[in-house]
Amino acid sequence: MSSASVREHETLEATLLRLKEERDAADRRYNEALTALDRALVRATDFPHPPPGYDEHQITPLNQAWDTGVTPPAMGGLKGKLAAFIWRIVGPPLQQQQTFNSLLVDHLNRNVASHRESQRAIASIVAVLQEQHADLLSFNSRLLTFLQQITLYVDTTGRRSEGQALIVNGALNGLAGDLAKRWESLIAREQRFEARVAQIGGAQEELRSLVSLSQQVALATKRELERLAAGSGSTSNAQLPTPNSQLTPNLQPPTSSTGAFTSSLDSYKYVGFENEFRGSQEAISARLESYLPIFVGASDVLDVGCGRGEFLDLLKARGVSGRGLDLNHEMVEVCRARGLDVAETDVVSYLEGAPDGSLGGLFAAQVVEHLEPAYLLRFLDLAFHKLRPGAPVVLETLNPACWTAFFDSFIRDITHVWPLHPETLRYLVLASGFSSARIEFRSPVATEDKLQRVAHDPAAGTADLAETFNANVEKLNARMFTFLDYAIVGAR
Repeated sequence: MSSASVREHETLEATLLRLKEERDAADRRYNEALTALDRALVRATDFPHPPPGYDEHQITPLNQAWDTGVTPPAMGGLKGKLAAFIWRIVGPPLQQQQTFNSLLVDHLNRNVASHRESQRAIASIVAVLQEQHADLLSFNSRLLTFLQQITLYVDTTGRRSEGQALIVNGALNGLAGDLAKRWESLIAREQRFEARVAQIGGAQEELRSLVSLSQQVALATKRELERLAAGSGSTSNAQLPTPNSQLTPNLQPPTSSTGAFTSSLDSYKYVGFENEFRGSQEAISARLESYLPIFVGASDVLDVGCGRGEFLDLLKARGVSGRGLDLNHEMVEVCRARGLDVAETDVVSYLEGAPDGSLGGLFAAQVVEHLEPAYLLRFLDLAFHKLRPGAPVVLETLNPACWTAFFDSFIRDITHVWPLHPETLRYLVLASGFSSARIEFRSPVATEDKLQRVAHDPAAGTADLAETFNANVEKLNARMFTFLDYAIVGAR
């Protein structure tokens, strides 16, 4: 039972005893804090004396004695010549000494005023610090006195209110009990209401899915009836391969999805599956838009497994010519209804009939995982020969190296045949002759869906345990919660 539930049913005496214990604990904490504050008071400090004044005793004698009076001799005759000879020997050092004396005296004269001001400034700063330190000591002392006095004031005020508190507590306990009962009743009603709302929401989702599926059934039935009326074919196409499985007569068909959605009348089910689990056309268009810079300036781009035609719409809006391929009859009809150039055939058959170098780009989103290995290798070989030199190729697929993508997305689609590790698909593309192929990881798992690290309290002594746990969390996140998709982006 929670502490809140215990408090709801305790007696008045128990409530008063609990409140007294809580007050005593608060008093102890307050006294401990007050003692710590007293010990932390700032103590008086001896400040250093201002520095002595600048020594100017020798300034005046230096100004008087710097000039040595050395001048070149001006006498003529033999004595003049002798004096001139001696001057040439001793004159330069004497003149250099006089120049030095002049510079030194000038420097000292210039710094006299600066030294005087520095000494006065230091003396002023020391005086201000002493004054502020005294004010701080006075404030700390008065603060401690105030905190000591307020304890007595609060204690006397509390004693006056104890009698009134007993009466009020009794009334409040009765009122609280009544409110608790009413609150429990409201919570129960709210829980029943939320459960009913959740049931209605689930029913609405199911109804929405059924309505969407019914619309797809109606469209597919209408098309087949129109085809029958026009005598253009039968309502069954048992020889068509699985949607997105890309079969060809001369290769071994994939065994994992053969028979799924093989009929034209059943093809609407895969359209409904895409709408339900992959996302709306708007959401997929937003995801695929980031691939457009790769195909800037391209032409004759082939969209393999074009589905509902989201990427073809993006290419068309930017003036890039493109054509789509898909085996799902209903998806082909959806694309053609929007004026897109889409053929209902498999990619190997289409490429075998196309001239070499006829394609300016190739795009396949969420397609290669539907292909058997032998068929995939044939597809890559043909793509290399049919693309022009330098033409881009993009192969997007689910990332089976991410466990979330594999268990939540890959195995959900019954038409998926073979999971392809990113390094495996990159190797196959390069082995087929393409000059470059890089891995671009896409659709990162949301942070809130990953395993979370734990914080640790150093005082609890669990730092090693928390560090080991967090390291394991990182390892699991690196396996289970990385990127849901990846793309191989290469060039012919």
